[in-house]
Amino acid sequence: MKLVVAVVQDKDSNRLSNALIKEGFRATKLASTGGFLRAGNTTFMIGIEDERISEVMQVIKANCKIREQMVTPVSPMGGTTDSYIPFPVEVQVGGAAVFVLPVERFEHF
Repeated sequence: MKLVVAVVQDKDSNRLSNALIKEGFRATKLASTGGFLRAGNTTFMIGIEDERISEVMQVIKANCKIREQMVTPVSPMGGTTDSYIPFPVEVQVGGAAVFVLPVERFEHF
């Protein structure tokens, strides 16, 4: 058994949740915040049998898309802000960061 932890952008959250349910995967959703853009994310925790890992990965890949977004960087924490002029930059957002972890023991009460 494995634990799949998938961090996805909020824009992809509902689509992924519906797709997981449709394919018969049970998941727990947690609200989370990214450190780089400080934007909302959703973290999915999915307990899955080893033989179904490729199926759940395919569902995640099909429903979490990378997109380009213009962002204005947060001002630096140290130093003077007089010389800091924020310019919007284009970054890639979305997609999914997926971790697959071994599960030593699972019980459901």
